Amino acid sequence: MSHGYEDGRLNLPFVGISTFGKYPYVEDWSKIDADVAVMGAPYDFGTQWRPGARFGPRAVREASTLFAFGHGGVYDHEDDMTYLGAGTRIVDIGDADIVHTDTVQSHANIEKGVRAMRKAGALPVVIGGDHSVNIPCINAFEGHGDIHILQIDAHLDFVDERHGVRYGHGNPMRRAAEKPYVTGLSQFGIRNVSSTAKEGYDDARAMGSDILSVRQCRALGTAALLERIPEGTDIYLTIDIDGFDPSIAPGTGTPSHGGFYYYDVLELIAAVAKRQNIVGIDLVEVAPDYDPTGSTAILAAQLLLNTIGRILAFR
Repeated sequence: MSHGYEDGRLNLPFVGISTFGKYPYVEDWSKIDADVAVMGAPYDFGTQWRPGARFGPRAVREASTLFAFGHGGVYDHEDDMTYLGAGTRIVDIGDADIVHTDTVQSHANIEKGVRAMRKAGALPVVIGGDHSVNIPCINAFEGHGDIHILQIDAHLDFVDERHGVRYGHGNPMRRAAEKPYVTGLSQFGIRNVSSTAKEGYDDARAMGSDILSVRQCRALGTAALLERIPEGTDIYLTIDIDGFDPSIAPGTGTPSHGGFYYYDVLELIAAVAKRQNIVGIDLVEVAPDYDPTGSTAILAAQLLLNTIGRILAFR
C-alpha cells in the first residue's frame, strides 16, 4: 500500500483517519476514479435477534488500518506475489445514508451507492450492516448481465415472507434468486440452527441453489468446491461473518459453532478469483460490541484486503 514515506511521514496504522485500508476518501460519488470502491452500509434493522451490525463498517475500517503499513504492498511468500502494490487504486466512499426505522429508504440509499460505484467502473465492496443490505446490492446489478452468487454463511437466508417481512436479514438469498439475472447460488457453510425452514431449502434447490455445510465443504476440498461453481459466469460474493466459527468471529448477532476458519474461505475465494470475474462483494453481520478483542473485525478486514488483492492480481 502506498501510504507514508513519500511525504516524509511514517503514518503508522494508529495515526490518522480510519478510512478502509487508509485509502483515499471520496465524498462526491460522481467523482469515483478507482478500480475498487468501498462503502459502508450501517443498517441493522433487519436483525431477528441481537442488533449491533450498524457499527460494523466503523469497526472493519479501524481494523483495516492494521494492514496499512505503507510498505508498497503485501508480499505473500507462499504465493511469491506482492498484492495491493504500487498503482493499486482503491477508494473509500463513506457510508450510505441510513434513515432509522425506514427499510425502504435505507435500502434505496445503499443501492444508489452501489450503482454509483458500478457506473464509475469500480468493483463495489460493501461493508454491512446486517445481511439484508445484500438486497439493494443485488438490485443495483440490474442491467449487468448474468451473475452467480457465492454465499459464505451459517444460515440459508432463503425465507420468502414471515409475518409480512420480506426484506429482513433472513430474506436476501430468496430475493436474489428471484432476479432473472441471478443464474444460481452456491451457499456454503450452512449449518445447525438456520434462519430457514425445510420448505425454504426445497425452494432454494428448486431455484438453483447448491447448499453445502462446513463439514461437506471440508470433505470435498477446495478443488472440488470450485468445480461446483459454474464457470464462465460473473460471481457476486456475499460473506456473512457468522459463516466463520465463533472461536475466531464471536462479534456477530447470530453465532453458530462449527464454522469455517480463515484459510477454508480464503483459498476458495482465491481460486474463484483466479478462474473468473468477481464483480461485487458484500461482507456483513460484524457486530463489534460482542467481541471486545476486536478479532472479528480484524478477520473481516484481513479477508476483504486479501480478497481485493487477489481479484486485482488475477484480472
